Amino acid sequence: MSNSEFQKVIVSPIDEYNQTLVSYVHPPDWVNPKPAHCYDLVVIGAGTAGLVVAAGAAGLGLGLKVALIEKHLMGGDCLNVGCVPSKCVIRSSRVVGEMWNAKDFGVHVPQNIEVDFPAVMARMRRLRAGISHHDSAKRFQKLGVDVFLGSANFASNNIVVVGDKTLRFKKAVIATGARAARLSIPGIEEAGYLTNETVFSLTQRPQRLAVIGGGPIGCELAQAFRRLGCEVVLFHRGSHILNKEDADAAEIIQNVFIKEGIRLILGCQMQRVENNIKGKTLYFSCNGQEDSVTVDEILAGAGRVPNVEGLNLEAVGVEYDQQQGVRVNDYLQTSNPKIYAAGDICMNWKFTHAADAAARIVIKNTLFSPFGLGRYKLSSLIMPWVTYTDPEIAHVGMYDREAQQKGIDFNTIKIPFSSVDRAIADGEEEGFVKILHKKGSDEILGTTIVASHAGEMISEVTTAIVNKIGLSKLSSVIHPYPTQAEGIKKAADAYRRTLLTPNTKRFLGLLTKLS
Repeated sequence: MSNSEFQKVIVSPIDEYNQTLVSYVHPPDWVNPKPAHCYDLVVIGAGTAGLVVAAGAAGLGLGLKVALIEKHLMGGDCLNVGCVPSKCVIRSSRVVGEMWNAKDFGVHVPQNIEVDFPAVMARMRRLRAGISHHDSAKRFQKLGVDVFLGSANFASNNIVVVGDKTLRFKKAVIATGARAARLSIPGIEEAGYLTNETVFSLTQRPQRLAVIGGGPIGCELAQAFRRLGCEVVLFHRGSHILNKEDADAAEIIQNVFIKEGIRLILGCQMQRVENNIKGKTLYFSCNGQEDSVTVDEILAGAGRVPNVEGLNLEAVGVEYDQQQGVRVNDYLQTSNPKIYAAGDICMNWKFTHAADAAARIVIKNTLFSPFGLGRYKLSSLIMPWVTYTDPEIAHVGMYDREAQQKGIDFNTIKIPFSSVDRAIADGEEEGFVKILHKKGSDEILGTTIVASHAGEMISEVTTAIVNKIGLSKLSSVIHPYPTQAEGIKKAADAYRRTLLTPNTKRFLGLLTKLS
């Protein structure tokens, strides 16, 4: 791409941290390389899926020619506007949450806790910049990947064009991700609103914040900004926040939100938004009653749409949908057998770790499956996820409603953290470990954990499911005392106790006498 065609990327605010970030993930002086005669793999999109595919293929030591194309920021949503910045902000907000509850631990703090919002956001930008070198253009260049910055589009069945560069390929991978959905509320575009792509550019705290959407993103940010000093009102169409989660888990989070002063407006329909001298007024209806709320900023936390525009997918026969994205089969192959896709562009799982796992499948299926032999399936993955509220909700496997829909008979074991010593000592007794297992078997069907660090605990159960380890064996695993992970062992022990039938007890009694 010539200098006249190169689009300079600016990340607001323009400070030393964001300048460092951009210097790594979209360096302004970058010169696109001369394309190879033909690439074994061309990857479009340098988010998690694209980075993993490119690095994995180039790092095999097989001399493969790999190209990676990115039009905006390498690292994608996760580094720039998703996982990394949100968890940095959430960590600062957790400090406030701990201070709110400090008196329960015999620690007295000032009644009015001072939050330096600009410093919170500066810390986030500093940490994000410090991490960004892992996803940098120069690092991938050193790995042997030809990195092209600019917009890509398919010109023919084996050609991708980037600016004035023509890249020929044997196989290609679409990993262009997704973005926040635009809201169809009358007047909201004129009033202006934030999404996860813009909220982390804030340098001043909005006094009054409306969050639209009670799913994971909306709930995580609503709680974080409430703790950082905003007056928060959360709008949600459902009768309960986090309505796709386990109902008991969602109930705990909803009660925490109410306790922390987040105003919940549930079962509502947004009517319109108007700008006025007092701020941005949202008009809505609930149960047939109309009302309004005026705020300083609106944050949209509902919905994602795939980035399919501009790729000229029609030229290569790749089927797609504006809402669902690129259509793939279970092997992540598109309707064009030479082109695959991975990540948010084609998957229902919109998680960084899901994109990583899918990228590994793509590497195997594009490079190591001659004649389609030995291909890996997306459906074979066991996918855990975490909602990073406080407490967190972590889940893997089936929910009870899914097991019911599939006609699977199951039993449920629920261990409240009020019975786990470490949780009692930590003052974190509200959560639980809930395990679904097949009736008459120790096979684990699904697990939900609600705890301050539930995300750090769910991998034990995920490992058990992946390796077909049942509750009986899990019961024999020694857990350090005292830890909150003991809740998992207690659940496994509870299953073992169900095996003590009258006949079993008589047999054990006989063994005792003989011993």
